[in-house]
Amino acid sequence: MAETPSQEVSAEEPVGKLLGVIAALREHCPWMGALTHESLVEYLLEEAYEVAETIETGADELELKGELGDVLLQVVLHARLAEERGTFDFGDVARGITAKMIRRNPHVFRPDGSLQDVFPATVEEIVLKWDAVKKAERPERLNHFEGIPGGLPALARAHKTLERAERAGLTPKVELAHPLVELVETCDSENQLGELLLAVVGSARTRGFDAERALRGAVRRYQNTESPGS
Repeated sequence: MAETPSQEVSAEEPVGKLLGVIAALREHCPWMGALTHESLVEYLLEEAYEVAETIETGADELELKGELGDVLLQVVLHARLAEERGTFDFGDVARGITAKMIRRNPHVFRPDGSLQDVFPATVEEIVLKWDAVKKAERPERLNHFEGIPGGLPALARAHKTLERAERAGLTPKVELAHPLVELVETCDSENQLGELLLAVVGSARTRGFDAERALRGAVRRYQNTESPGS
């Protein structure tokens, strides 16, 4: 039998112990035992945002390690809930994402998971192959914007929408002559852009507008305009 790589051996023990701790908590802790997929959603979102804040504020890596552990806890809890219902377990989650990474990265892996002999030289090649595999997986998806979570914050959803449009070869129908765009072009840093966006939100608020809701509506209208058949 081939020897298991040392990094895999070192990963198995702590993960197995974590799974055992969560199983015991689900059985013996009333609060943990009452958790559901639905009640965990707010914690998953909160922990993800805390990881982002830790990275963006330049916190030390020990803090990042702790925040990543909190995100891992959410994954383990959801997997445990599913295991109790007999649908899937943490191993299935890990095997599924491993297979997905192999399948979606044919520029690195052969179908059996072994490494290719040569690798692409450019990011553009990688993106093209990734998009081609995703399209082959879901041929029923004709809308370029399917799969973008509706619950994303409006700015993130707008960014993802325009990115998808560009990668699909669409010409974004965004008003580039708008005075606000001219102001954005004067920004020399993300700090300046952030101050400009904050000012926009503040001005909208004084006029009784909800900037988040307004942008969500603009993104929906854009997606409807650019969708096939529209």
